[in-house]
Amino acid sequence: MKRIAQVIGLRPEHMAEYKRVHADVWPEVLDRLGRSNITNYSIFLREPEMLMFSYMEYTGDDFEADSAAIAADPVTQDWWAICNPMQRPLETRANGEWWASTEEVFHLD
Repeated sequence: MKRIAQVIGLRPEHMAEYKRVHADVWPEVLDRLGRSNITNYSIFLREPEMLMFSYMEYTGDDFEADSAAIAADPVTQDWWAICNPMQRPLETRANGEWWASTEEVFHLD
């Protein structure tokens, strides 16, 4: 199992809408995540900084292929078209990233 944590900003003017759509995530999006071996997925919001932290666990054996399947999914693309404009990617993120990756420095089982 691989633990993944990422960070992104949220545009303040979209906070209520972002929370609303995530209170009822489309079943097809959730299904695609599950078929791509993503489990235990959470997004947290830190106000007033408007920073979001996501945590998920990957249980598969080919993360790149599973990530590509998520990105190629038409319903997921429609979901991202709604959510991405509400987000504010960090300027310091790596090339090609939307959500900035983080380094795990501690874990307690």
